[in-house]
Amino acid sequence: MKRQTIHIAGAGLAGSLLAIMLVQKGHTVKVYEKRPDPRKAGMEGGRSINLALAYRGLYALHQAGLDDEVMSQVVMMRGRMVHDLDGNCNFLRYGRDDSEVIWSVHRGRLNLAMIEAAEKQGVEIHFNARIDTIDFEAKTLRIQYFDRTETEHYQRLVGADGAGSAVRQAMVSGGFVRERLESLGHHYRELEIAPDLSGDFKLDGNSLHIWPRGGFMCIALPNSEKTFTVTLFLPGSGEISFENIRSPAKGRALFSRFFPDVLDLIADFDHDWTHNPESQLSSLYLDTWHYRDSVVLLGDAAHAMVPFHGQGMNCAFEDCLALVEAIERESEWSGVVSAFEHERKANASAIQAMALENYVEMRDKVDDDRFLLQRALERRLAELHPGRFVPRYTMVSFRRDAYAVAFERGKIQRRILQTLTEGKTDIAEVDYGLASELIHRQLEPLNA
Repeated sequence: MKRQTIHIAGAGLAGSLLAIMLVQKGHTVKVYEKRPDPRKAGMEGGRSINLALAYRGLYALHQAGLDDEVMSQVVMMRGRMVHDLDGNCNFLRYGRDDSEVIWSVHRGRLNLAMIEAAEKQGVEIHFNARIDTIDFEAKTLRIQYFDRTETEHYQRLVGADGAGSAVRQAMVSGGFVRERLESLGHHYRELEIAPDLSGDFKLDGNSLHIWPRGGFMCIALPNSEKTFTVTLFLPGSGEISFENIRSPAKGRALFSRFFPDVLDLIADFDHDWTHNPESQLSSLYLDTWHYRDSVVLLGDAAHAMVPFHGQGMNCAFEDCLALVEAIERESEWSGVVSAFEHERKANASAIQAMALENYVEMRDKVDDDRFLLQRALERRLAELHPGRFVPRYTMVSFRRDAYAVAFERGKIQRRILQTLTEGKTDIAEVDYGLASELIHRQLEPLNA
């Protein structure tokens, strides 16, 4: 396809990566970001500070040549460290070994690195540039700056401006897109564990820590400066909920009752509770992601999801790669938009569903004996039947299998595990002959 001038709304993670990829393919890219330049104004804190980077996200970054910028600031997480109410820990490894891990990365610092990389490669980024209105027929953007308003003509517009996307809102207001926002009914608030007196981690620094309490939970992700970002997930209303725990004193009481070992590690609980916002959790569904062949949405602007599979950023990065590949492959923009949406929409729906399921697993099941038995059997069957029985988490986090494929195969594999463990309390009781029969009858081999 001939080279285009492409406008992108949003200089966040997805917008920055897409801009870099497009410039590398010879396109002219202009990015409009409503926030001030974070290199000058500082980074926003208090919400979604930590993100989990998995293989498919790393793959997209590698295609853009950003390995060095990213890997210098990540922390390896080998698995889940599950903390019970008595302070006992149980480590559940994610994959087979250290070749199958995920990485904790600070959203703000990653975004800074990607903005720097984008500008160095020729991307034109406008900060403090809020999209006020869009005329979809005339293909113009009305951009509101601090001291002026400008009108900009666009050929192609990509809405990569997050869950509160101005591009999507304009499409909805114009009647071009129908949206559905489903609230989980649970909210979150973030706090911080500082390093110990020697400057090291206070908890195991290569684990994602979980305190499951049935219906709610607390997690902690490591940062490269030896801190942990702690996130409390609670219902929005009810007996144990944010509605009834507004003050720092009530927050302390909650932690003292359910997470006493976490409370002991947080240096300035009252400050964090007061200054870090309580945020809602929702999933966003759209009937379409585009308007004609001139406007398309991706990332959270198209399919915001709850964070419990750690795939929001990875999915958005994969969106960027898929859109660029469609641009390279198709001869017309109508083909680009239809091919991109056809490939990504079902996959986005699948990971949204898996993210919701993972919340229940993390808060209710990771300390359940039946779940742990099935988890142990899952690992054993993966060893006995490589390439045919592949754990769903592996497909999602350590491979690039389509999310929709992982979702559907995961359902089949879960039924097999349930059948094989019915009435069992030990993995030694499993009938491996039946296991082989079920696996070969119900699962085709996966491509490597």
